[in-house]
Amino acid sequence: MRIALHTRLARGREEEYEEAHRSVPAELMAAIRAAGAHDWTIWRDGLDLFHVIDCDDYAAMLAALENLPVNVAWQARMAGYLDVIHDYSDADQSLPEVWRLPPEA
Repeated sequence: MRIALHTRLARGREEEYEEAHRSVPAELMAAIRAAGAHDWTIWRDGLDLFHVIDCDDYAAMLAALENLPVNVAWQARMAGYLDVIHDYSDADQSLPEVWRLPPEA
């Protein structure tokens, strides 16, 4: 399944956020993969962040990561950079898909 999310940076925290993502802990990346994620990409437009996640089951992935110590620490760090966070409270909180290029017949 593909999930799209929107979060927003706090003004002035752009460089710190990008710097943090240059050194995501290997343990966290392994946990994300083990929870069923195949790909996770984040784009930034000014303060707006757009995440696209390809995973087996988004709700199951969140449940697997929610209380994992390495993820709890990472989310606490990220919360310091963000004005709009994704707080794990609603697995259905993704952006609605409007259009996708259909595969060629």
